Amino acid sequence: MPAALVTKFISAIERGELSQAVAMLTDDCEYDNVPMGKVVGPEAVGNMLSPFLDRYDRVEWVVHHQVSSGNLDHGVVMNERLDRFRTGDTWVELPVAGVFVVRHGKIALWRDYFDRDTLLQMLTP
Repeated sequence: MPAALVTKFISAIERGELSQAVAMLTDDCEYDNVPMGKVVGPEAVGNMLSPFLDRYDRVEWVVHHQVSSGNLDHGVVMNERLDRFRTGDTWVELPVAGVFVVRHGKIALWRDYFDRDTLLQMLTP
């Protein structure tokens, strides 16, 4: 079930277990953070996410809608999320649409679409 894999991946990120999350990626996984750029491979994904996620004491990726097709050999998952990040008593929120391609039981492509200006406003104290 590709949707279960993506849900497990998101849950690991929410728990702060980034190493567990990137272990669910193929060696050639492409993470395309559409307005910001792309990286390839689990280590590069971890290096890109870690400094961002480490600035928050809580992370929640609330999935509003999710659809999937295929199986763990080859599947596609699309979701609409609200990615929430807390520091102290302050939450910041970013609406995101994500696409995941699953190949041989791992995530081979992760592409997130969001408004860059909303992200930059979110990061400005």
